Amino acid sequence: MANVYVYNNARNAMEYYALGENAPMPYNVGGSMSVGEFKANSISGTLWTDRNTMESWNTTRRLWGTGIYIGYAFKRIWEGGHDPMSEHYAGVAFDVGQDLDDEERNRLRETAISSGAWTYVEPAVTTPTWVHFDRRMLPAACANGGFPMVMPGSAGEYVLVLQDALNALGFTGSGLDGYYGNGTRNAVARFQRVQGLYPDGIAGCNTWNRVTELAAGIGRTPTVVNP
Repeated sequence: MANVYVYNNARNAMEYYALGENAPMPYNVGGSMSVGEFKANSISGTLWTDRNTMESWNTTRRLWGTGIYIGYAFKRIWEGGHDPMSEHYAGVAFDVGQDLDDEERNRLRETAISSGAWTYVEPAVTTPTWVHFDRRMLPAACANGGFPMVMPGSAGEYVLVLQDALNALGFTGSGLDGYYGNGTRNAVARFQRVQGLYPDGIAGCNTWNRVTELAAGIGRTPTVVNP
């Protein structure tokens, strides 16, 4: 059984599902992605994504016309395995097509690009043996990319990433619910003070850089929250 959080972009609200690993992901059409496939090799029993990402998958899967092998999808930031601000930690990225030959992978990549469903499709020169696409939120807080700014009143998967990172680092009190309330603001401000950053309680570029660098791959600490 997995706890699955889905940010409903249309309603600006978090949704919660308790699902078995063989169940389809919420908003998935035609059973083309199970909870287990989305979880991939994550060891966490708590997962998250957003509705837009699931609908982008549905579009790409419909255009492709057959199953798409998912090698990597969701990871929690303390599990690591990706860059500090990887979109996999937000649950909006997929590395797929590892079972295809070069020609088929290139066709899948072009399908993802032509679908217009994804914010970013990585070029073959940097992902020659898989296809990466994601539904990252723009604009990024940093000029060179990464996660968007989140602040009191924000909701969604990036708030979950921030809460998860803070909890793993011992800055507890933010919970793990995807809502940027007073607990999250206070935890961010405490982290900022310790790190010598301006304690405004807002996760902008400098705060994201520091918290992700420290939390990525740290492992499951005693303060990690697993609702």
